[in-house]
Amino acid sequence: MEPLTEHRPVNGPLVYGFLRLAPAATARQTALTDALAEYCRSHELVLGGLFIERESGACTRTAAFTGLLDALALPDAYAVVLPAASHLGPRPIAAERKRQITGSGGSPSAADSQRQGCPTPNEAVLGT
Repeated sequence: MEPLTEHRPVNGPLVYGFLRLAPAATARQTALTDALAEYCRSHELVLGGLFIERESGACTRTAAFTGLLDALALPDAYAVVLPAASHLGPRPIAAERKRQITGSGGSPSAADSQRQGCPTPNEAVLGT
């Protein structure tokens, strides 16, 4: 007899995390990384990578954010996970970044976006 589907490992949608932190916030980085990993595990998402921005300038295109956009352009990329919307930056920067995330490639099939508790393609997910 074959085991039930629930007993087989199944890969969920591939997501990428993004954190915006102060340069010396190592304890906060550890806590938020753990929170994003747990959020992904509980929502059957695969955390493919975590991009951490340590700059506090007013530039929308930092190395970390550019890396995130590059990852979202990959064919299996599904969405971005964030602990809070504020991790995209101050309002003007966050609005532009959200526009760039929404406009990036890597959309899953329509069936994937209908999963219970999963974000729509490339949507910023507000976790913990």
